[in-house]
Amino acid sequence: QSESAEEEIRRLIIELRLLEGTAEQIQARLNLVNTALTELNLASMALEGIENKSSDHIFVPIGGGSYIKARLEDTDKVVYGIGAGVTIEKPLKEAKEDIANRISELNKAKVALEQQLSQVFVRLQEGQNKLQELTSMLRRAEMKK
Repeated sequence: QSESAEEEIRRLIIELRLLEGTAEQIQARLNLVNTALTELNLASMALEGIENKSSDHIFVPIGGGSYIKARLEDTDKVVYGIGAGVTIEKPLKEAKEDIANRISELNKAKVALEQQLSQVFVRLQEGQNKLQELTSMLRRAEMKK
């Protein structure tokens, strides 16, 4: 019996390591989605501000939490990235709609990833509980010898 328990323990340890790796991969993907969402939400707010502008001046981020004041020349068209380093030019209204759609898609992906991560955590917890049971059972069996 102790040999089968030891074998089960080895199997569980391997399974738990795989689950931990899966959790890390899902978390990394979730971080990428959150970063993209933050950027798209900022873009959406900027476009909203441009559309409802009361001034033709805007603060443009130049990195490191620094900004430069700039004057808007033409706000009818927006050039924005659509992925893989590709940019397109569209009217402001269409750009806002496209960005809103991308935000919606990313939110769906985020929910799906969070559900996957939750399921992996449940399986990890179950595996850890089973591992504790088996190791304590094995210890008790060793003490009886």
